[in-house]
Amino acid sequence: MTPKVSIIMGSTSDLPILRKAADFLDSMGVPFEMNALSAHRTPAQVEEFARGAEARGLKVIIAAAGMAAALPGVIAAMTPLPVIGLPIDSTLQGQDALLSIVQMPPGVAVATVGINAGLNAAVLAVQMLALSDSELAARLADYRAGLSAKIVKANEELSQIKYTHKTN
Repeated sequence: MTPKVSIIMGSTSDLPILRKAADFLDSMGVPFEMNALSAHRTPAQVEEFARGAEARGLKVIIAAAGMAAALPGVIAAMTPLPVIGLPIDSTLQGQDALLSIVQMPPGVAVATVGINAGLNAAVLAVQMLALSDSELAARLADYRAGLSAKIVKANEELSQIKYTHKTN
């Protein structure tokens, strides 16, 4: 099974955040791979990965990094595949990573999700893949319907909580 999504982290200390992405991709039946690569500490391996990603059959790359957070932009500069940048809160509450990832120069785009938003990175990857995969699109629609049902149920439960001055 050829992976469609690659999850790249700058350090394995980012794994707790990326587990949410991996769990979601797994639940959607999307083949993926996970690797630790650093734009600063393993630049040759990052280049080899990025330049070969399309030929290996990958469709989307999720790249997570904190601090200077160069990894998503470096990968995006070397592949035509969409790159989803995931800023990690390692210093400055993740603001440094967020700004580093989101402020790409013209022509080198990185889609960026919120700080530590591993789940949203995976959801965005699945949305991209679902454009050309109707079965995956149906699974994604079911997932989103489940989110809606949870809120409807929660609202019903709130209506049962009684207070003296509560009107609903």
